[in-house]
This record gives sequence, structure tokens and C-alpha cells, in this order.
Amino acid sequence: MPRLSMLCLMLGMISVAGRAECAEPTAEQLKFFETSVRPLLVEHCQKCHGEKKQWGALRLDSHEALLKGGENGPAIVPGKPEESRLIQAVRHSDDLQMPPDEKLSDRQIATLVDWVRQGAPYPASAAGKADRSRDPNHWAFQPPRDPAVPTTKNTTWAQTGLDHFVLARLELAGLSPAVAADRRTLIRRVTFDLTGLPPTPEEVAAFLADAGEGAYSRLVERLLASPAYGERWGRHWLDVARYADSNGLDENVAHGNAWRYRDYVIDAFNRDLPYDQFVVEQLAGDLLTPTDAADRQQNLIATGFLALGPKVLAEVDETKMQMDIVDEQIDTVGRALLGMTFGCARCHDHKFDPVSTADYYGLAGVFTSTRTMEHFKKVAKWHENPLPSPESEAMQAEYVAQIATKKRALNEATEAAEVAARAGLTADAKPPANLETLFPAETKAKLKQLKDELTQLEKTPPELPSAMGATEAAVADVPIHVRGSHLKLGEVVPRHVPAVMRGPASPAFPSDQSGRMELARWLVDPQHPLTARVMVNRVWRWHFGKGLVRTPDNFGLLGEAPTHPELLDWLAVRFVEGGWSVKSLHRLIVLSATYQQDSRASDATLQADPDNLLYGRRELRRLEAEEVRDAVLAVSGQLDRTPGGPVLKVKNRGYLFDHTSKDLTDYSSVRRSVYLPIIRNNLYDVFQLLDFPDASVPSGDRSTTVIAPQALLMLNSEFVMQAADKFAARLLSDLAIDDSERVRRMYRLAYGRDSSDEELAEARTFQQALEGAMPTDRMDDAARKQAAWSGLCQVVLAANEFVYLR
Repeated sequence: MPRLSMLCLMLGMISVAGRAECAEPTAEQLKFFETSVRPLLVEHCQKCHGEKKQWGALRLDSHEALLKGGENGPAIVPGKPEESRLIQAVRHSDDLQMPPDEKLSDRQIATLVDWVRQGAPYPASAAGKADRSRDPNHWAFQPPRDPAVPTTKNTTWAQTGLDHFVLARLELAGLSPAVAADRRTLIRRVTFDLTGLPPTPEEVAAFLADAGEGAYSRLVERLLASPAYGERWGRHWLDVARYADSNGLDENVAHGNAWRYRDYVIDAFNRDLPYDQFVVEQLAGDLLTPTDAADRQQNLIATGFLALGPKVLAEVDETKMQMDIVDEQIDTVGRALLGMTFGCARCHDHKFDPVSTADYYGLAGVFTSTRTMEHFKKVAKWHENPLPSPESEAMQAEYVAQIATKKRALNEATEAAEVAARAGLTADAKPPANLETLFPAETKAKLKQLKDELTQLEKTPPELPSAMGATEAAVADVPIHVRGSHLKLGEVVPRHVPAVMRGPASPAFPSDQSGRMELARWLVDPQHPLTARVMVNRVWRWHFGKGLVRTPDNFGLLGEAPTHPELLDWLAVRFVEGGWSVKSLHRLIVLSATYQQDSRASDATLQADPDNLLYGRRELRRLEAEEVRDAVLAVSGQLDRTPGGPVLKVKNRGYLFDHTSKDLTDYSSVRRSVYLPIIRNNLYDVFQLLDFPDASVPSGDRSTTVIAPQALLMLNSEFVMQAADKFAARLLSDLAIDDSERVRRMYRLAYGRDSSDEELAEARTFQQALEGAMPTDRMDDAARKQAAWSGLCQVVLAANEFVYLR
């Protein structure tokens, strides 16, 4: 590639950079509004500024009304709280003081300020949605059907059943699928998709040389059997499970044992743990009957799913803290497993989905009957399950024996000292009440030493293996909290699941257990309308860049309808019938002709389907943050494939970053990115720049932005420059090849393809020009050659071809 072309690639990454304004509020912003802002407006504002009464011609019950305002002008200026009359009024900063009787608390005011600063996100008006709002017959609430595979005019293109559904839609639109991708493109695509790593030149050569029938199928099986598969697909689930190695929020302390859950997830994907069992273990693993000690450990670790969420550990209102944690758990279960947003129903019946406040508190009873916290006193402490094992039992037994030995030594020394003291008394002398007063100074010093040693030993018990997780608590149903407040309680609601979910019978919840097991079994009932569909859609999304339902965390009324509803149901039924095997689902997808299409399409297809909703071509995909980092390390020869284990250097529950302390987390590791720490409130820079999701909330999707700092990361960051040095050293280390062959190897490593003759010539010219420009007085020949090749390697790493898949 010529120097000019390489520079243009770099500049192109910058020139298309820009920041798109988000026209629609995010799911997190809407949840924040529904759970924190709307209750404030309803309780304190809308009695005088609502539907029935509008003092000062002001209404505060819709986004349009807030923007329009009243006699004093607009109530809010989105993004500018200081200019918003609403904020001025609640602060009582001028003559307009609202509410007039009692000022809002500082926290309530801060909530409104934060909301306006975010742009005052507000749910879309129900106008135009009235025909489907709160519709109990919505497609997502009905059990999946098993549709017949459609017939198509083209009878040779389809390779798996799913292809018929895609092809039928294309033919209906008068379109044809794209041609098949070439083999080099295909191996790079499927290797990244299944393992998150680039194929090696040797792997590419072996695949190209395999002319036998089933070569691609054998490639797929090799990738699915690789430990890298679980690291790649486990990371996707960790996004959904809002995994992090710190708490975030007010007390950003270390989740020192969260890594056990991370490793459990990776292992579950690698051994193809059936998804229904995966769900049950995460919700109720502590209630399962284990087959052995190792199985018991895994079941307990799995319940970390319920415990990993961020918590306001310094909340002074203990009951509020408990209900906030329960709310976070309900929201996570709803979005991760069902694609439903239950959080809104904490304060009022869901505005769009047919989920009532009673349904919410029916679920809340399950989680208030579950223990994920040791206590709620400031600073609160989450619960960790001890992990039984012969090693931990031996450690505990040794500790108990040490305590007993110390106590015995202290007792014996004390008794000996008392005997000696009494022996020193005359026959008619009365011993003092405290014999220690008669002990010699030397004896007192020895006894003090023994007592101090015992005290220190009792204060430092061994840190036995444990894992964040859940266990049972006192069982109790929960009353409705009026407007979400635990200070205003309504009728008690028996534990139950939302009745709108058709298919499986509603479970009966036991009086002596939380009901997590019953909830889990209900979720994985083959007739459940959402569980299989949601997971199938997640897998599809990560293979194609978007789901059949393009809102993977929201299948409700505000979510998008599936582009191929019959295909979604057909895949969900196959998933369940196939034993809930995720690997089998991968095979069905990646072996399809739909997946193997080229990214280039006809003009007719591009014009008729610009958003590729019909899947008539393969879309270009920018590598995710972890893939970019891992690929840089892999091609430069640095990647350490060591699996699992702890990643923090701070002790469990230790402070690692807040507003008064510096984050000392080390990101210099060259292990896979899944093993880097995820620190809430202070995410690793490389991850932040490349669209890593918010680790505080379930995320089944990721945005793909194109902004200048991403290009600058590849051009200027120490990480990439060091990798370029290592990449160059790797190429130069082989003394048996010449520079032309080094260029060819560089292309094979970075792009999975050979360089063209023109690219070879221009790369050599560029490298030689750089070498010639190096100072001869300060660098010897070897140093100049190394520096020149480093510059060439960095250009190759910074090019679009490195970070995009066709």
C-alpha cells in the first residue's frame, strides 16, 4: 500500500468522524425518568400543574407541555438546568418557589437537575400507539409457533432451513442475495465472530488448501471447540449480566471475587451448558442438588448474576436501599432473560406494556425473600457464598487448631503464673482478688505477648474461597409501594409472574422458599413466549450486527417488531428442540448461505433495502473494543492466552477509585481483554473509545461510532505504538526471509491476505524512505531498520482494513 494511500486511510478515519446527536432517549434514560423523575412530578407538581388544574397556565405532565411552559415561559431548557425555570423554582432561588409549602430535598432537586442535564428524556407520547399500547395480544407474549419452511423460486441457494425464510422475503421484494464471500474473507469473518481473534496465516493456508467436501464445516467445528470461543461469547453474556470488577456509584469498592462468575460464564459457553440450565443456575443455583463439591461450587458462583449490580452502599435509608437493589435485580432479569422493561412498574402500571404495579411487586417478593446483602448498614456489605472444598475445609480446620493452640498456651501460662504467685504467699496471707498483681514483670510481659498473638490471630482468619451470590432469606410477600415509595404501602401482593405471558402455567410459589427456583423453571418452560426468542435474537445480533428484533433488550410494545417473525419463531423452536444448545444454534447460523454472503451487493438491492433489513448481503462490521485490542496483541506476537483467575490487585471490598482516590488498576496485561478489569466509573480508555457498553446495566447491543479519538488512538496511543514495535521485531526476527517476504507476512498477519504487487512495492518504498530519514549519528543500522518497520507496521494497524470485517 503506498504511503499516500496509507495516510489517506488514516485521515479518512478522522474526516468521517463526528458526533451524532441522539434524537431518541436511551432505555437507561427512560428508566431513570420513570423510576426517579416521573414520581417526583406526579407527587409534588401535577396536582397544580396537571390535567385537571394548571396554575399559571403551566402543565408538567407531558414533554410538549414542559417545553411550552406557562405564563413565565418554558419550564425546561433541555441540557441546560441553570436556564430552566423548573430548576430555579424547585431550588427556591428566586420569587418563584415550588412546591410552595415544602422545598424538595437536595437529592430530589439533584434528580431533576440530572434529568434536565441529560436533555430531559421523556417517553414518546402514546398518540399513534393507542392501537397497540398495553396490548395483551402483542406478538411477544404468545408462545413461539413452528412455521413451515417456505418454498422459494431459487431452489439451489439455501444451505440451512433459515435460508428459505430469508430468501422468501428477498424474492417477495424482487431481490436476490449477494454472491458468496471468498474463502479468505470467510475464514477471517467466522474466526473473529466465533473466537474474537484473527486467524493465523497458517490457519488461513490450511483452510485454503482443504479442497475436500465439508472444509468450512470442519473449520467451524474447530473454532467452536477452541477455548477462545467461550472467551468471545462469554463476554457477550457478561455485557447482558452487567459484569464489573467494582461496585461503582457512591462507594466504588472492589468486587474482588467477581472473576469467579466471569470464569463460570466462559466455561459454561465452552462446554455448551444447555441454556435452560444456565438460566436456572444463575437464578437458583444455591437451591439445586449438586452432584459433587465442584458442582456445588459452580452452582453457588452462578448466582453472582443476581449480586453483580451497582449499589448505593452508603444509602442511609436501609429499606430504600433494599428495594433499590431488588429493583435492579428485577430490571436485570426482565431485560436479560425476557427482553422486558419491568422497572417502570415500580411506581405505576407500565405505560405501554401490560405489566401492572401488582405484577412488579409480585416479582419483588421473590427477591426480597432472597439474600444478596449481609447487611444494609452504612457502608453496606454484599453477601458472598463460601465455596466448600477439601482445601478450604483444611484451611479452616488448621485455623481453628491454631486458635485452640494459642488459647491452650495462654491458659497454661496463666495457670502456672497463678500457682507460682500463690506459692509465694505465707500460710496466713489472703491472696489478692487479682493474682496478676503478684506476677513478676517478666511473667506479665510473656502473658501480654500471648494475649496479643491470640487477638491478632482471631482478627485475621484465613480468606476462604467465596463468591458473590445469593442464598435464601426470610420469605415474605411485598405490599405495593405507592409511587414506588416504601413509606406509602398498599395491599400485600402474593408472589406471582406477569399473567400476560402466555404459554407456561403460572407457578405456585412455596411458603418456605423464595420462589427463585419456580421463577427459573417457568422462564425455561419450552412454551414460554420470550426466553428462547430473546436468546436466539441475541446470538443472531452478534453474528449479523443487528437482531431480527433490533431492540434486543426490549421485546415489549416500545420495542421494534421482528423483521422476520416466522424465522425468529422457527429458530426459537429449533433452539429448544436442540436441547437449548448455543453451539448448535451457531452451526445453524454460520453454515447458512445467508451468513456466507459477500458484503458487496447489487445496486438494486442497495436502493431497495439500504438498511439491509432483508439480509440480502453481509454488512461491514467494525471490530468491538476487545477484538481490536486482542487483534493488535495477536498480530504483534504478544497475546498471552492464559485463562481465568483474579485480575485486581486491590483486596476484596477495598476502595479502588472514587472522587478522592486515584484508580491504580493495571491495564498493562497482555492477556485477552475479557480478563482485564472492568471498573465502573472509570472504564479503561481503550474500551471507552471503542464503544464498550455501560457496565452498570444489562446491554445486549453496542453502538458503533466513528469519531476522531478512535483514529488518534491507533495513531498516537502508547499501546498501539508499542505493539507496532513488537510487530516489527516479530517480522525482523526471521533472518531467513528478505524484506519483500516480510511485507507479505505482515499483510497475512494483519489482514489475512496476500499483498498485491503494487502494495508490496509501495510498502517497501515507504519503509526505505523512513529508514533513510532516520538520524545516522544517534542510531545504528539495526535501530534505523527497526524504527522504519515499526512505522510501517503502525500504519498497517491503523488502517480501516485491520478493524473492519467484510
